[in-house]
Amino acid sequence: MSLANSGLIGRDIGRMNDRVLERFSVADLLAMCRGAAELFSTATLPVGGPESGAVQSFDDYIHQLSATTGMPVAYCRTNAGKIHKVLAEMDSVLLGLTRGFDLSILDRGYGANRGATLSFFRRGRIFGAVLPSNSPGVHSLWLPAIPLKAPIVLKPGREEPWTPLRVIEAFVAAGVPREAFGFYPTDHAGANEILRRVDRSMLFGSAETTRAWVNDPTVELHGPGFSKVILGDDTADEWEQYLDVIVSSIEANGGRSCINASAVWTPRHGRAIADAVAKRLAKRQALPAHDPDATLAAFANPAVADGISAAIDHGLRGDGALDLTMQHRGSPRLVHLGSVAYLLPTIVWCEDREHPLAHREFLFPYASVIECPTSEMPRAIGSTLIVSAITRDEAFIGALMAAANIDRLNIGAIPTHRISWDQPHEGNLFEHLYRQRAFQRE
Repeated sequence: MSLANSGLIGRDIGRMNDRVLERFSVADLLAMCRGAAELFSTATLPVGGPESGAVQSFDDYIHQLSATTGMPVAYCRTNAGKIHKVLAEMDSVLLGLTRGFDLSILDRGYGANRGATLSFFRRGRIFGAVLPSNSPGVHSLWLPAIPLKAPIVLKPGREEPWTPLRVIEAFVAAGVPREAFGFYPTDHAGANEILRRVDRSMLFGSAETTRAWVNDPTVELHGPGFSKVILGDDTADEWEQYLDVIVSSIEANGGRSCINASAVWTPRHGRAIADAVAKRLAKRQALPAHDPDATLAAFANPAVADGISAAIDHGLRGDGALDLTMQHRGSPRLVHLGSVAYLLPTIVWCEDREHPLAHREFLFPYASVIECPTSEMPRAIGSTLIVSAITRDEAFIGALMAAANIDRLNIGAIPTHRISWDQPHEGNLFEHLYRQRAFQRE
């Protein structure tokens, strides 16, 4: 795959027409989203550029996606379904992002809403996204930029160019002008050029990748989630009832998403919970991607799996942490099959909540289990994308509601990976792209 250099990217962004979508109403663009949903899921679309003449059916897309990312074919189809759903139900997504005002206000620039006059302007004239390779479902997060009238510049993940490219072709086939899109496979320098040159952007990556942009308000960061399932004092003794929720939160989608739980916090019974979860997950096997029973994603670059496994083993040296999955499985977590590698699920019981492995997240079903008094939990859990709090204790719920370090809060036995797309789970793209102005008219 050819790579675009930073000079080319900077030149092209400077030439983009930032008003190319202004001639359409939001209603028109929402209709195009619905059309794109069907085309994405059913049509044979161009791939590799119009001059190549190459095309891609939906099944081609699924198998090519699986081949380069290592995701099981079944998971690729599930993630494609998420993208279809977001495109088809974009009206509901925008309803959540905008808190339900009349979207025609964005066409006129102002309008009445519930007795008040609202006015907005688009400060994100060109929107950019530096995308990941871990899970195709994350691409649903940048899709609303099109009905919000922002032209898009995309840098695809190294192993996952297929989804953003297919989405672009589906949008174009549905009537969105091709000039509204830039697609640039590029290196680190090219990714930084996109982030510098566009007005608003989102960046997916590790803590190391996102650290350089943490103080830049024009960049919406999507780093590690450190999502958690936590039990209250009132439910900890009932923990066996919630094993399905805990296990699902850890292993859904191959454990590759920021919305997967990477830790379980409980006021007591931590060792027993860890052992029970480990016993279940120890049954998972490394299976070929086309196997309908496959639940684990392969690492197309085995060195990545080698490095992750070595990091966990390093953390397990000494006291304070124990890999309970290894005891039930009786075999190593690292499995090499042909040219790829797998990491088998790993549950670590941490006696000390400050242990390094208590605050790690990896690209496979990994979780630590930690005991902590509920009175200390809201602060002790640290920065957390999603908390699924299994409790009926209103005082504890109130403390979690007040915690500024929790981005999304589920109350009850709700898996961390269950997302309602009208409830943004990390940032708000509308607020990122638009700013409300004071407005009066005689």
